[in-house]
Amino acid sequence: MQAAKTQATSTPLRQLALHSTTTCSAQASAYGKCILATYTDVKKDVCKEEFEKFGQCLRTSVC
Repeated sequence: MQAAKTQATSTPLRQLALHSTTTCSAQASAYGKCILATYTDVKKDVCKEEFEKFGQCLRTSVC
């Protein structure tokens, strides 16, 4: 039973959710703030830097 529980918590989607809310919370917050600040005047790549930092953090922590 324990093996099934461990396997369920280590699925890629669960790992992504865990890391996006804990390990990468600062980067996620910065990206969210950028989106919130610019949502009324959407332009291509307006939050690109924040998104790239968040994405890099997720890739590093999940792998």
